[in-house]
Amino acid sequence: MNISDNSRIWIYQANRDLNSEEEQKIQQKLNDFTSQWQAHGHDLAAQGEIRHNQFIILSVDEQVAGATGCSIDKSVNLMKEIEQEFNLELFDRFRVAYRDGENVINCSRTEFEELLSNGQISSNTIVFNNMISTRKDLSTSWEVPMKDSWHGQVFGDKVS
Repeated sequence: MNISDNSRIWIYQANRDLNSEEEQKIQQKLNDFTSQWQAHGHDLAAQGEIRHNQFIILSVDEQVAGATGCSIDKSVNLMKEIEQEFNLELFDRFRVAYRDGENVINCSRTEFEELLSNGQISSNTIVFNNMISTRKDLSTSWEVPMKDSWHGQVFGDKVS
């Protein structure tokens, strides 16, 4: 499916990497869900994907049909089912993901603050801004230096 760059997105960050079997099963659940996802009886132009073995991204092209409260609730319920089935945490907004070379590291807020304090990461470290809201943002604003993200505002005083 061809989804517009203006499509609305929701990013769920897992608390750990998914293995390939888990990724396949979750991707199938996402495909099944998005193929029948509706808002007030209208099919949504939607897709689900997994990136970097830990980010589940749902997209809805609202130029075709807009997501509603009820349809968003259905997607949240899907994520809760995935959490239960695969023993994941997808709603912990205090988890932070950043790049260490080619690796994507996922840690708690406390661990991130410690890494900043001891200089292992800096204001130039690439972080994942899961607060973005469009597909276009995935290519322009998702992976950015910490100083250019909300992370810089929250953790800026921790930089050594």
